[in-house]
Amino acid sequence: MWKTALLLILGIIVIPFLAFKFNEPLTDHQKVVLTRLFILYIAAALLCFTVSTITGNFSQVDKLWSIMPVVYAWIISFSSGFEARLVLMAVLVTIWGIRLTYNFNRRGGYSIRIWDGVEDYRWAVLRSKREFRPGWKWVLFNLVFVSLYQMGLILLMTLPALKSMNGKPLFWADFLLAALFLLFVVLETIADQQQWEYQKKKKTMTGKGEEAPPVYRKGFLDTGLWKYARHPNYAAEQAVWIVFYFFSVAATGRWFNWSVMGAILLVLLFWGSSNFSESISSRKYPEYAEYKKRVSRFIPAPK
Repeated sequence: MWKTALLLILGIIVIPFLAFKFNEPLTDHQKVVLTRLFILYIAAALLCFTVSTITGNFSQVDKLWSIMPVVYAWIISFSSGFEARLVLMAVLVTIWGIRLTYNFNRRGGYSIRIWDGVEDYRWAVLRSKREFRPGWKWVLFNLVFVSLYQMGLILLMTLPALKSMNGKPLFWADFLLAALFLLFVVLETIADQQQWEYQKKKKTMTGKGEEAPPVYRKGFLDTGLWKYARHPNYAAEQAVWIVFYFFSVAATGRWFNWSVMGAILLVLLFWGSSNFSESISSRKYPEYAEYKKRVSRFIPAPK
């Protein structure tokens, strides 16, 4: 895990440097807005680190994952004087954020005491690994990767909106991108709902001591969208932010610009995250290895 984390951390340093170095520079106005966003990012990252260290609940970044992009998008939209494209982008991010916040909340992620809530099971598994002993190693990991890296990635994901400032007027491509964005949000919603219903039913049957059908005894979902990809929700999430990047292409007329770095780093993060999740599933569920052989990870394809 340390190797994966170091690779991602190196990526979040190198990719933005190259993107800004060899691409069209920011305007003075964009620099001002980016500075405001950066200050907010640092404050949020340090808050997550402090609260998680004090409480021992390391899902603080998870709580903000669906909220901060909405905040960033509307700050950029406001700073632009509410340009039509940026308002459209902010509205789309808000729809995405509401859906994801709802899904996280129903899994117990939020609490009246904002520092509480159910912690993602993967953090406990990760903390137990020998690589994070003695304890100072986990503290360092929490600061650099969990807090600073992931909160930084959230900011980078929204920067296509910043790049789109003072862009071309809205045209047909923007509406096509909006439709694709919403399509992938719908697919992610369906995948999460299927997983929610499966896990809820499995937990109910286990709690009652009932004899579960084979589909539940195996322990993991492989029907619905999960029949075609092992992580359809992850695939849709990545697609959402790749589509979001293309708004900056529509605004500038340039197929490649520095705001692509958020989408690239998100894909790398989900690759590492899915590897870790699947290592846990493979240990828990004997049939998962066969599932991996016959179903692709993100994009449905024959194997």
